[in-house]
Amino acid sequence: MAERRMARKACAEPDFLQFNDLGCETVGGKVIFATDEWFAPARNLLKREPPQFITSAFTEFGKWMDGWETRRKRTPGHDWCIIQLGVPGLIHGFDVDTSFFTGNHSPYISIQAGCLDQESPFTLEGDRTGMAASDSQMAAVAKLGSEVWPELVSVSQLQPGYSDCCHNYFKVSFSRRVTHLRLNMYPDGGIARLRVYGVGLRDWSSVSTDQDVDLVALTNGGVCLGYSDAHFGHPRNMIGLGRAANMADGWETARRLDRPKKLQADQRGILQVPGWEWAVFRLGHPGLISSVEVDTNHFKGNFPDSCRIEACTLTPEEKAQCIGSRWNSGKWRVLLPPQKLRPHHIHHYGKMELKLSHPVTHVRLIIAPDGGISRLRLWGRPIPFTATLASSRSTLIIFHLPANTLTPTSNDSPGHLSFE
Repeated sequence: MAERRMARKACAEPDFLQFNDLGCETVGGKVIFATDEWFAPARNLLKREPPQFITSAFTEFGKWMDGWETRRKRTPGHDWCIIQLGVPGLIHGFDVDTSFFTGNHSPYISIQAGCLDQESPFTLEGDRTGMAASDSQMAAVAKLGSEVWPELVSVSQLQPGYSDCCHNYFKVSFSRRVTHLRLNMYPDGGIARLRVYGVGLRDWSSVSTDQDVDLVALTNGGVCLGYSDAHFGHPRNMIGLGRAANMADGWETARRLDRPKKLQADQRGILQVPGWEWAVFRLGHPGLISSVEVDTNHFKGNFPDSCRIEACTLTPEEKAQCIGSRWNSGKWRVLLPPQKLRPHHIHHYGKMELKLSHPVTHVRLIIAPDGGISRLRLWGRPIPFTATLASSRSTLIIFHLPANTLTPTSNDSPGHLSFE
């Protein structure tokens, strides 16, 4: 119960934490330039795993740190690095994490953004601990003109890396596509992680309407907009690249406390339980879904008993209303009826199982009673929004779930909603 109460505290966190980390190394993000990497290399900034501290760990250059740490600067200027996002897109906020940098964190930072037509030719290979940028590297990176890129975060003070203040959040209002970032440290010091929260932007003009794509993938602009519980893993993990690396790389809820003392199943073997958990996604592009993949990889003793998927078409105004009601309203229709799930298995559902034949913009995955799913794939063809809306209005039947469908019991953690 103590852990449940801690989960409720997350309501005070910024809304943008719901979005995808566009800079993480697991989606292809990489540091392509850094002025100095004496104590710890800049590539650590983009690790997926939380920072760690090992008291006895040292290198020949000093204390080993799980982040980017430069030497104490004794020349004019300040340290900075260039990050190539793994998924170009719109940025809504940053978490500059100084974990464990308590007497050596960077006191101030700023962040600038660029949109480059082509990938930069720069790259930093191997372990660069103890190294600094060469004159030729400085001359090459100067051609990017990064010092005049637009500023997303102005010069701002950072808090040290103690557990109660290490997350330095910065909300961003910038309506242009970003491919690269320049992170400035003033004048030097250490940062453990940089999380770049946003929504991917794909050029859909190059995608044929006859081509099936994963409409909810983060690389295609899919994004989680709400959920009932994310005790062990966030729903956004389900739209990540490839198969999950482990259970932490998926969505996993706490065990529901309203589970019956003795479980019973229907004729299909699906457990009859009073509660369930849910996650809502906006597709990267409106489309007609033709097949679904639900992967419980790694979830062997904690997979959901069953799942179902609903879908709808929403205008921006309708989406705002749904967010305001915690998704307890809307034009939801059944896309995939309840399906019994198996542990550590990829479940495929095609046209025989799917019940909708018109394009949609949003989906809601519902699992019962609780558990974990590693990946959700929604394969289909992109359809222009105007055609999607017209199709929806001509065929839509209003579908309301019972009131308790999206209203957590007293044992639920509250849904975390972003207000994109």
